[in-house]
Amino acid sequence: MSNFENYDFILHDGVVIENEKADKEGRKKRMSAMCVKVREQTNMNRKEFAEWLGIPYRTMQDWERGVSEVPDYVLNLIAYKVKNEKEKGNI
Repeated sequence: MSNFENYDFILHDGVVIENEKADKEGRKKRMSAMCVKVREQTNMNRKEFAEWLGIPYRTMQDWERGVSEVPDYVLNLIAYKVKNEKEKGNI
């Protein structure tokens, strides 16, 4: 039995954040809020951000509204891209 099975690990802005697992709806809300926070760092609206990432607008909308859950690895990749593009001065 792993000591880590009750935790989620999320990479956000280059830092690993450890979150205790909660119910599915609570997790959706947290992931939704993190998705919005990452987008807000770009000063893009939802449509611009979805186009910039090559993600369908409806998918981005569902993730941000908590209708569907953004996969951890996708949020990590998006946060990584935003961080790198900001460091390069591209956004």
